[in-house]
Amino acid sequence: MDVWFLPLVLLCLTESTQTTAMDFGGVPLWINRLLGEPSVMSLQGRMDSAWLRANNPQPCPQQCDCPIHWPTALYCDNRLLTQFPDQLPERTEYIFMQGNNISSFPSLALVNMTGLRWLILDNNKLQNDKLDKEALQNLTHLCYLFANHNHLTSIPGGLPSGLQQLRLAHNQISSISPGALQNLSNLTLLLLHGNKLKTLPEGELRGLLHLNLLDLSGNSFSSVPGRLPPSVQQLYLSNNSLAALTEDSFQGLFNLKYLRLSHCGLQSQNIHHKAFNFTSLIELDLSYNRLMSIPTVPTSLQYLYLEANAIQDINMTSFCREVGPLSFSWMKILRLDGNKLSPQHLPRDWAFCLRVIQTLLI
Repeated sequence: MDVWFLPLVLLCLTESTQTTAMDFGGVPLWINRLLGEPSVMSLQGRMDSAWLRANNPQPCPQQCDCPIHWPTALYCDNRLLTQFPDQLPERTEYIFMQGNNISSFPSLALVNMTGLRWLILDNNKLQNDKLDKEALQNLTHLCYLFANHNHLTSIPGGLPSGLQQLRLAHNQISSISPGALQNLSNLTLLLLHGNKLKTLPEGELRGLLHLNLLDLSGNSFSSVPGRLPPSVQQLYLSNNSLAALTEDSFQGLFNLKYLRLSHCGLQSQNIHHKAFNFTSLIELDLSYNRLMSIPTVPTSLQYLYLEANAIQDINMTSFCREVGPLSFSWMKILRLDGNKLSPQHLPRDWAFCLRVIQTLLI
């Protein structure tokens, strides 16, 4: 086991020293080597550009690196570029352009790159009024579009229908261009955290038929957006100012498994006792709120994080409506530390309800 663990740790340490532009919106970018997908780590400081240029017979823009071992990858990251390089190779499937000063996206920038699969534009200065809607429409093979940490004020239109991941975290987005997301039925991941969204247009996301992860943390929502895609399994709403959770807040989310609601200012009296009444839920994060009691959760819930609230008592009915041979909570991890509690607050019969608990922190 140690033989595999050590190289993984070394890889993480090496990557962390590269640049903050490598965080890709806070969600790891997994690589499929069987598809020939390249390393996401910058080549700067790892491989000599002059050696790459001298030993690679393929044409390569002067401002970029073109590694021999990933012939379809183009590394133009952290070069202080203000625009896309000219004469980008048509063979390119993966472009790393993060950490530059690019503000515009003209229609001809990628005109010949019909096989492009990844476009990484994190940590630039992209602006909506300088984006040509036709620049991306012809990229029918584009799967990943990353534009985290830019200056976008809305989700742009003209996105290719084949997109699987759209990462737009830490911009200034306060709106969605009409119809911008309607045709993205292949999208599985949408990162919009760290923006200025207050509402989502009714049904604007319903066309995202395969959306799995939706991150809306760190925006300005006062309520849970309605009519989210039923396919969503991971919903992140932390760091919003949610006034209440009603019985219908998560209506229609039949596949929801992971729900994050930390740092939302939630109070016990504003959470309906049926707000979390869906058996698909596996993990619930309600830490760093203003709860004074434990909310009612489904018996199927396995991970519950309630640390740093103002909870004063532990009521087993929050976890078990009844207790019997086949009636108990499947809770494995329960965090209650940072509340107004001590182990003496545990009821005497707590073990009959929480009979499979592995970690209980008070």
